[in-house]
Amino acid sequence: MTAPVATGWSLGQVGLSPTGKRRLCTAHTHDGPPGRPARPELVHPQQVPRRSPYTVEGHCALIHSIAHIEFNAINLALDAVWRFADMPSAYYQDWMRVAQEEAKHFTLLCAHLHQQGHRYGDYVAHDGLWTMCENTRHDVTARMALVPRTLEARGLDATPIIQAKLRKVGTPHALEAVSILDIILTEEVGHVAIGNHWYHWLCDRDQKDFIAFYEKAAAQHGAPSLKPPFNLVARKQAGFSQAEIDALPKAGSAQTPLIDSSRKGVSTPRMDPREEVASANDSILETRQP
Repeated sequence: MTAPVATGWSLGQVGLSPTGKRRLCTAHTHDGPPGRPARPELVHPQQVPRRSPYTVEGHCALIHSIAHIEFNAINLALDAVWRFADMPSAYYQDWMRVAQEEAKHFTLLCAHLHQQGHRYGDYVAHDGLWTMCENTRHDVTARMALVPRTLEARGLDATPIIQAKLRKVGTPHALEAVSILDIILTEEVGHVAIGNHWYHWLCDRDQKDFIAFYEKAAAQHGAPSLKPPFNLVARKQAGFSQAEIDALPKAGSAQTPLIDSSRKGVSTPRMDPREEVASANDSILETRQP
């Protein structure tokens, strides 16, 4: 569905409603939540099983978790286009491009699952990313602050850790997944950069202090706390300022080093499994070795 919408947008067949309502204008526009398949079953984050990526089932569960993130990211990008009126045309073009790339990521991961006899929906998942979308539905500045700059930025931190774990597994499927994640990480840097650009643009327009507003929005909407390790290289590439980098929580011990994505090997930290409002990427970090 994403490809036809994006194509229609580029051809001028899909666009913003001239009435200024917060919606895409097509022949079959309707209100309501985004369309979803009957599966996967959505459960509380604590109910998502933790499996070892060293087994076939554990590998597929890990890839399914990432595919679920990408599926939600498609809807998040399209919702950013649909929901918020009176933004510059470049804003809508940016988020339409993000939706296309998220759809590509989802397709790559689904094909990888299919090679191993599984499909999207075979494992349970949770709804943390979309919950934050709902929480920020009335405030575009909060949306830019907390979805791309917080939840999706956690993907920049998590991906090198996942790749390191998969390299240790070393099977052909694991190494193929590493290559898919290379594509995803490169493009996700651009997606977070788009979020950073529009967040700062909105703060400048509305004369808001970008650090103070972020802290207020994070507390108001229950954003997950930022925890090391951080992919400092990718965060800088994605447009986080040096002041923001310096303000990130520091690692508390040698077991939770900061990530430099130029390094091949990284250690895997333990995350708090009781955190109720956690990004989907944090759940991925909790996989256990056998």
